[in-house]
Amino acid sequence: MDTTQPRVRPRTDDDVEACVRALAEVHRRDGYPLNWPARPGHWLSQASALGSWVADLDGRVAGHVSLSRADEGDMAPALWSERNGTSGEQAAVVGRLFVAPWARGHGIGALLIGRAVVEARHRGLHPVLDVVASDTAAAALYERLGWTKLATVE
Repeated sequence: MDTTQPRVRPRTDDDVEACVRALAEVHRRDGYPLNWPARPGHWLSQASALGSWVADLDGRVAGHVSLSRADEGDMAPALWSERNGTSGEQAAVVGRLFVAPWARGHGIGALLIGRAVVEARHRGLHPVLDVVASDTAAAALYERLGWTKLATVE
């Protein structure tokens, strides 16, 4: 198998430790997540009710994404449902998305988002996501992929 091209696959329990290491790199470099979780492995896993995937590159876990139902207080599903006159239960939240700094520039973010979107649509759900306003690189990626900004919320 060619390991020089990124490959997205379902995340396994065996991947969580590598995901936490990559997430720690992202947190140091980019400040994501904004508040470092006390139990990062649990934080990654709790949002995976509909699925979680990793991207492999050069034989290493290079990125992660999860798809979940909306939690109470999630802004994106509420804004989307209000705008479209539907229930927030018809939305699926794309989250826990990150790409290790060493693996950037290979289209991994787009691959991971694409996988989550396919799963959401397969389930008859509309994918939504939140992004911190200061994360302009992530916002630019989402816009390039055709996502629409619903609002800026403090």
